[in-house]
Amino acid sequence: MRIAISTEGDFVSAHFGRCPFFTIVNIENGIIAKKDVVENPGHELGLIPKFLHQKGVECIVCGGMGMRAVGFFNEYGIQTIVGISGRIDEVIEKIKKNALESAESLCNPGAGKGYGLDKTQCDHSNPDEHKN
Repeated sequence: MRIAISTEGDFVSAHFGRCPFFTIVNIENGIIAKKDVVENPGHELGLIPKFLHQKGVECIVCGGMGMRAVGFFNEYGIQTIVGISGRIDEVIEKIKKNALESAESLCNPGAGKGYGLDKTQCDHSNPDEHKN
């Protein structure tokens, strides 16, 4: 399976759309076959799901994502796992053991001015608090 993880430093980024990088891993039979880090192409409506689909990604792991983004990923057949925090390597270990489960999104996007593409910050508090 080819999985993208929203990445900020060594940690899962709280919001997939605003992360600086994606760590993309191929896991075959519980073993990492390949691991790459790619730059986020930008936070434009529908761009990231298309970008990751073109890279062969089958699943996206992140701290948070809005329902609209989930819909775009669904259109490409990409599974979404949200509510994830912690070190990238620890998350990959959970994925290898098939022990990573989706939880409540760490971001609470809304509607109207100041949200979506115009929004410069997520609603979660200090992003560092999610890096446990």
